Amino acid sequence: MSNFDVDKELLDVLVCPKCKGPLEYRKDEHALICHNCKLKFKILEGGIPDMLLEDAEKLE
Repeated sequence: MSNFDVDKELLDVLVCPKCKGPLEYRKDEHALICHNCKLKFKILEGGIPDMLLEDAEKLE
């Protein structure tokens, strides 16, 4: 388990803060993806997802 792995129980309850939709966990990118909003939320060291909308990256 790396410093960027997210706890399975946390992944089960996390949703997009904008649309409340499901998130895809991309372990290799250290990110959670909302396909509905086309947003990428980074996972910080320690496995903490940064779910702030102002920090999210817009996907093309």
